Amino acid sequence: MTSKKTPPQKQADGSLFLLSGKVFHLARLGVDGDMEAFSPVPGKAKRKESSTDGVRAADKVKKQVSNAGEDRAMLLGFTMMGLSVLMFFLLGIAILKPFMLSVWNEEANCTIIQTDIMDDWIDCSFTCGVDCHGQSKYPCLQILVNVSGSDYVAALHYNEEAIQINPKCFYVPKCQRDKNDLLGGVLDVKQYFERKNDTPFACFHPPDSKPEDVILIKKYDRTVVFHCLFWPTLMLIGGASIVGMVKLTQHLSLLCTMYCNSPREEQGSMTPRADSQQSRTRKDDKTLRWRSNSHTTNTI
Repeated sequence: MTSKKTPPQKQADGSLFLLSGKVFHLARLGVDGDMEAFSPVPGKAKRKESSTDGVRAADKVKKQVSNAGEDRAMLLGFTMMGLSVLMFFLLGIAILKPFMLSVWNEEANCTIIQTDIMDDWIDCSFTCGVDCHGQSKYPCLQILVNVSGSDYVAALHYNEEAIQINPKCFYVPKCQRDKNDLLGGVLDVKQYFERKNDTPFACFHPPDSKPEDVILIKKYDRTVVFHCLFWPTLMLIGGASIVGMVKLTQHLSLLCTMYCNSPREEQGSMTPRADSQQSRTRKDDKTLRWRSNSHTTNTI
């Protein structure tokens, strides 16, 4: 009786061994499927990395170009401002200071009384080259005028420098070797004033009651002072406006980048949550499938 019952036990043990092997094989297949499902794709990742690297490189190039242009504009603006300050300094010493210290401020009306060329010519020196120097003489033109219809007479001069060089003559012509040319120029000036015998013209004299000398024009008048102040001021305003516009564009670009990056960051913070939820649902589905498969194998 005992010899007949042994074969069925061996068959049962073999069937149980086969069932356990199938279950292990199915479980292994499920785990491998899960690993394959969760394994990243290297090609797509490399493509994404390469694309992001290209975008970053382009952004860097744009930033470098814009920074170089802004630096050049800033340099131009500060250079203009520095040159304007230098012009203010030089023109203030050369023109504004003599204009402010000038005593020829009283304007009056002068009338020609007499124009004469003095007999004694005045010595002068001229240059005709690097190593060429010579001596010559020029005629002295003397002009007497009546100031504002008064009874006293004053000597007329061209400007302040003419008084400092020679207080007897109207002006000092350029010294030349040819005396005839000098005489011809002085005669032309004399004829010009002889035509204005009865016509008054503007002249300037110091604030005295009875001036002895008057000048025809001022070397540094208001128009010269206006130009000396206008162009440096315009350059200063231009340089300051360039610097201000560059600073404004930098501020606006910073605000633009801040507002443009904020929605991207929000989208980036939202996408990982969706991916995590999808991965969790996939894991849950796969675990349910594995449990159902294991249950069917157990029932078999």
